[in-house]
Amino acid sequence: MDFTSALPTFVVTLREGFEAALVVGIVLACLKKAGQTQLYRWVYLGIGGGIVASVMVGVLLANTIQGLETAGGFYAPVVKEILAGIFGLVAIAMLSWMLLWMTQQAKSVKSEVEGVISEALIASDGAGKAIFLLIFIAVLREGFETVLFIVAKFQQEWTLPALGAVAGLTLAAVMGILLFALGVKINVRLFFQVMGVFLLLIVGGLVLGVLKHFDSAIALLSQLSPQYANWCFSPGESCILGRQVWDASTFLPDKEFPGIILKSLFGYRQILYLGQVIAYVLFLGMVGTAYFRSLMGKRFFTGKETKLQN
Repeated sequence: MDFTSALPTFVVTLREGFEAALVVGIVLACLKKAGQTQLYRWVYLGIGGGIVASVMVGVLLANTIQGLETAGGFYAPVVKEILAGIFGLVAIAMLSWMLLWMTQQAKSVKSEVEGVISEALIASDGAGKAIFLLIFIAVLREGFETVLFIVAKFQQEWTLPALGAVAGLTLAAVMGILLFALGVKINVRLFFQVMGVFLLLIVGGLVLGVLKHFDSAIALLSQLSPQYANWCFSPGESCILGRQVWDASTFLPDKEFPGIILKSLFGYRQILYLGQVIAYVLFLGMVGTAYFRSLMGKRFFTGKETKLQN
């Protein structure tokens, strides 16, 4: 069985899940310090609610794609490629924004969460609901990004990507328990730096895939309707991506090891066109530069190593 499709979702959910685990851990620590452990149940309800809502979003998106493909009739193949491209664009935007946001705002996350919990405890009457909403939104936000990524990258077989997501979330939860419940020191800053580089490359690969989806959509449209034939202005197999600049099908095919690993993780393609290369370089240049600049002088939470302080 080919488990390579589970790798990118594992990496994405590990990083995104650990972000949610940090928020959960901070909330539990605040409640314990305030002697309000009876409110733990609202934290657990928020976690469960966020997970259920994320799964429901995934099912809704999957059904929407299938419905639109069916409704597309004669143009169903074109609709499928366009939808895949649109979901990919949204996933790129959200994951890139979260990558930069977490790097820039990580230092203040702990104080902001503690502030929200303190205000909720002072209000007392709606403390449980406020805690539930905070956890629910944190989990749903990360879950939605993961679901959107899976839908954008995998349009047919979702079983293995889903297993990779479960594995990533499980490891993120274990790391959260080690950090907050058992007091194990974890270099949170280094973790997010390394995972951030992985995420940057994964999203960069998604850029290549999105362009190919739109290229395929226009190519199919030109074949189905002759009036759109002039939309294809590139020579060769590409329709809008320009000339072919890379062909590694003979020495590094993307359907065999190690090419299939590179494709699953970083969107590697054995054949690349000029438009894809330009977009990839521009994406890494802009988002990558912003990411590494934001790392300079930034610290995650309390410093290089984070340990729960009661």
